[in-house]
Amino acid sequence: MNAQAAPAPRTAETTLDVAALRAQFPILSTQVDGRPLVYLDSAASTQQPQAVIAAVSDYHRAAHANIHRGNYRLSQHATRLYEHARAAVARFLNAAEPAECVFTRSTTEAINLVAATWGRANLGPGDEILLSNLEHHSNIVPWQMLAEQTGARIRVIPIDDAGDIDLDAYRRLLSPRTRLVGVNQVSNALGTVNPVREIIELAHAHGALVLVDGAQWVAHGRTDVRALDADFYAFSGHKLYGPTGIGVLYAKRALLETMPPYQGGGDMIEQVSFEATRYAAPPTRFEAGTPNISGAVGLGAAIDWIESVGFERISAHEQWLLRHATERLEAIPGLALKGRARRRSCVASWVMEAPAISSLDLGTALDLRGICVRTGHHCCQPLMDRLGVAATVRASFGVYNTLEEIDTLADALIEIADETRARQARVAPVAETALDYPGPSADSPAAAAAQIADDFELLPDWPTRHEYIIDLGGRLPHLPASMQNAATHVQGCQSQVYIAARAMPDDPERVEFLADSDAELVRGLIALLQQLYSGQRARDILDFDARAFFARLGLDGHLSMNRRNGLEAMVQRLRQVAARQVAADA
Repeated sequence: MNAQAAPAPRTAETTLDVAALRAQFPILSTQVDGRPLVYLDSAASTQQPQAVIAAVSDYHRAAHANIHRGNYRLSQHATRLYEHARAAVARFLNAAEPAECVFTRSTTEAINLVAATWGRANLGPGDEILLSNLEHHSNIVPWQMLAEQTGARIRVIPIDDAGDIDLDAYRRLLSPRTRLVGVNQVSNALGTVNPVREIIELAHAHGALVLVDGAQWVAHGRTDVRALDADFYAFSGHKLYGPTGIGVLYAKRALLETMPPYQGGGDMIEQVSFEATRYAAPPTRFEAGTPNISGAVGLGAAIDWIESVGFERISAHEQWLLRHATERLEAIPGLALKGRARRRSCVASWVMEAPAISSLDLGTALDLRGICVRTGHHCCQPLMDRLGVAATVRASFGVYNTLEEIDTLADALIEIADETRARQARVAPVAETALDYPGPSADSPAAAAAQIADDFELLPDWPTRHEYIIDLGGRLPHLPASMQNAATHVQGCQSQVYIAARAMPDDPERVEFLADSDAELVRGLIALLQQLYSGQRARDILDFDARAFFARLGLDGHLSMNRRNGLEAMVQRLRQVAARQVAADA
């Protein structure tokens, strides 16, 4: 369906009773600081209906036992539940038989399984793997690892400015050297629905196999692996209203029978001796050890649930949501949508250009309003490079979302933009700083931490602490552009961060630094780090536990303390400088 065309009229067969459906999801009644939860991150993980929650709970309460081995009735019952889930998956995908469906932990593991087994056995120097510019890292990195091991080569299928795969370029890339094509059915970052049937036909005409990453498709439309003629197809339960920790690899039986095991251990063997081992037939060959039995049970329940709703209703409802979201977001001054593919699933990605607001700042401000969206590069850094942005904000919709929730999102974005303009008008622009490193704010990081903690004690909740941090960031001088380079850059998927740290020229036992970011929130954290660390003795920096301190301030529940926002990376960069100074003094 063209995303810009008017959706088809709703009929009795395509109309959902959304209120009744939402009532099946306990989490959707949650309040966030007195506001209704608005969950718009289903591309990352869908919420679970009561039917799925109950199925998993019932298994744990009344049916748990290890499977495939026990002769007692409880074990046999658990085995039946597990294999019933496999049969449900086969029906859901229209696989030829359940044995073509291997349970994995996730889409990611399913792709790694193919790379590690089929790939290692079949690829060598000069062979080519074609991947599209839309791929998630999970459909890039395993093939890079395989190429390094085998001498194979990865070639990239380009996309146009709208976010569609360039099929003419794809045709030109195909050759007798092409052994495998990896492509997602739907882009997790842009919502592009790819023409996978045509992609598969063209690949097969050149003797290549195709792996389809179906993670972002399976909850939104009917899947028929035989009609597609897919060789491999992967998806995850938690994208399908099911539990986390369970995924599926579909593969044609003829392929599975030629593939060596992925892991060795229990239940994947026919017979073991110290001289040799005979492996079990697929799919058991690829399911070493005790599997995620309750996850499989939950996935089976999710499939039953989604089939009871009906894909016609789901698709019609979600396309109405997408059209409404596109219209509302397009009307917001300064907001630039990314991705205009001819056919799109229910994903909207954008950046705020005027006023310029980083994706991290925008996502945090929306969270303060009870709105859950995803920010960052969405594990699609090559795609972000193609779009010319570091990150986007992404809203993704599920069957339980409403037009009113989209209106809440759009109204919040307008409000945030207005507040940003007002703040910028109140505060004079902060110029680039000269090379004037701030001195210590206290005798030691611990003493500085006590001062900061006293300030935070006066701030009763996260919204006021967030505002305080933003104000700190607004007063932080900018790092000179000449110092924002590859040497000073630290990796964070939600913001751009730069830090210049050194030993003080007149006191080499001490460390000083300047830093900057495109996110006001991170600039505020930089200001806190400067109070803690700049001008302090190297040994004191190494002795201070910054992670525990930020947890003490109550920030760990609201801010990522790992490399996603660059905070941890900045701390590690400072510790590296401090460690070098300590080593030099030893």
